[in-house]
Amino acid sequence: MLKNCKATNDRGEPCRARPLRDSSFCLWHDPDQAEAVQEGRRLGGRNRRNEVTVAALFDVEGLETVPQIRRLAEIAMGDLLRQEPSVGRARAMLYLVQVALGLLLKGEIEERLQSIEAALGPRLVQRNARR
Repeated sequence: MLKNCKATNDRGEPCRARPLRDSSFCLWHDPDQAEAVQEGRRLGGRNRRNEVTVAALFDVEGLETVPQIRRLAEIAMGDLLRQEPSVGRARAMLYLVQVALGLLLKGEIEERLQSIEAALGPRLVQRNARR
């Protein structure tokens, strides 16, 4: 279940933004992110497509690992949940569910493979040394 930022907006209403990972606040309200937000605003005014701005605003580090891709899917799902209900939104959410299931499966297989390699590590090293 998605939670909301614990801060309030200018009107005194609860902030509806999604909090950052390991924080109770969204990017805009997290005191630890004030410098990144300021830098993002500075860069965003000049060039909205700047990689630094995207990374700072959305806490996206890249697309090289399952957790990085999962983070991007979480951001997309959060954005979809804030939209008005529609057929297009439902389709996009179902697609993201498919992506998430694939990521979970890949992550599980990766963990199992690492466990097997850790258990067989000494044997694999010995076998490779004999060749």
